[in-house]
Amino acid sequence: MNVTLHDIANRFIGMSEVKGSASNPGILAMLKLDGDWPEDDAVPWCSAALNYWAWLLRLPRSKSLRARSWLAVGRAIADAEARVGFDVVILKQHIDDPDAHSLDARGHVGLYSGGFAQTIHVLGGNQGDRVSVAPFPFERVLGIRRLSEG
Repeated sequence: MNVTLHDIANRFIGMSEVKGSASNPGILAMLKLDGDWPEDDAVPWCSAALNYWAWLLRLPRSKSLRARSWLAVGRAIADAEARVGFDVVILKQHIDDPDAHSLDARGHVGLYSGGFAQTIHVLGGNQGDRVSVAPFPFERVLGIRRLSEG
């Protein structure tokens, strides 16, 4: 049985930030995998979650907390070729984001979970302060990357 990145991430659905001064130790472990600076789970952690899941499967990863760092990982995939279980979706923070190609600009990253017409579904961390599957407007997509051929 081949376990995909999507299979691993599905096991984390529902993991959420802890409100108040406490933090979820699982999210802190994700954040601290590649850096020491996050002191709590009240920081953007979508890239940390994806890095952690990729690390568990020994897949290529960005080793960065910046969502757009994933634009340099794996190989580019055409939108029509996106596959659930294999592909990473990198999104602009907002549809009208003027820094569409800057790797340092804010963004969001998660796993491709399907798409319908104008919407793409993403399984990711820090979506409503938890791991979930959420819809995003397709206009926000900056790129889709494949980490392995499975």
